[in-house]
Amino acid sequence: MSSHDSEQQIVQAAPEEGEKGATFTVVESYKKIRTNLRFLLTAGDRKILTISSSVQAEGKSTTSVNTAVAFSQLGARVLLIDADLRRPTIYKKMRISNSKGLTSVLVGFSTFAETVHQVNPYLDVLVSGPTPPNPSELLGSDAMARLLDDLATRYDYIFIDTPPINLVSDALVLAPRTSGIVLVLKADLTTHDQFKKAVDSVKFSGARLLGAILNGSKEATRQYKRKYGYGYGYGYGSYE
Repeated sequence: MSSHDSEQQIVQAAPEEGEKGATFTVVESYKKIRTNLRFLLTAGDRKILTISSSVQAEGKSTTSVNTAVAFSQLGARVLLIDADLRRPTIYKKMRISNSKGLTSVLVGFSTFAETVHQVNPYLDVLVSGPTPPNPSELLGSDAMARLLDDLATRYDYIFIDTPPINLVSDALVLAPRTSGIVLVLKADLTTHDQFKKAVDSVKFSGARLLGAILNGSKEATRQYKRKYGYGYGYGYGSYE
């Protein structure tokens, strides 16, 4: 993802596991992602971003969490929504109960205030809630549109984690109602054809493709090691 040449570029994010120095690389990678996303979102944008991938296991949920954390470190009001209603994972990563969440709000069982979790003074999380029989319909409903309209007045940035695009249509139903979509792909896993199919689907849906994040790049880690070495003791803790 580049802040200068094109909206549809790739920034190398660090591996999720494996090597010494990876924590520092993760921190610096997400700072770069944060900078580029802020550049891409103009002053008139609602600053609601959809995050998805082409297939499973590309790291989209981890990317959603770490990006939200990175933005909250600016002192901005940030909300992370788990809209992967089929296979939610953010409640596990954040160690939050999933007994009620987005689905509870959309069907009227709970209010947003009763459901949202505060992770730090600047970051709130709305987990997915109970699995519904109709995920795509819920995400494309008027209730979801009204909720986003309301939340856009409360938060500076909203990040929405959604299911993989090549598997179900949920992200494509939701993305046109947001400022754009970011695709996560993983080195040595995502194929060119899978990524191209996801990009074509985004374009066909009418959503704005903001860019892509390459996850699991060992080359990025090696570059940071040569320049900075080891021993940096800061990161995102349990959010990685």
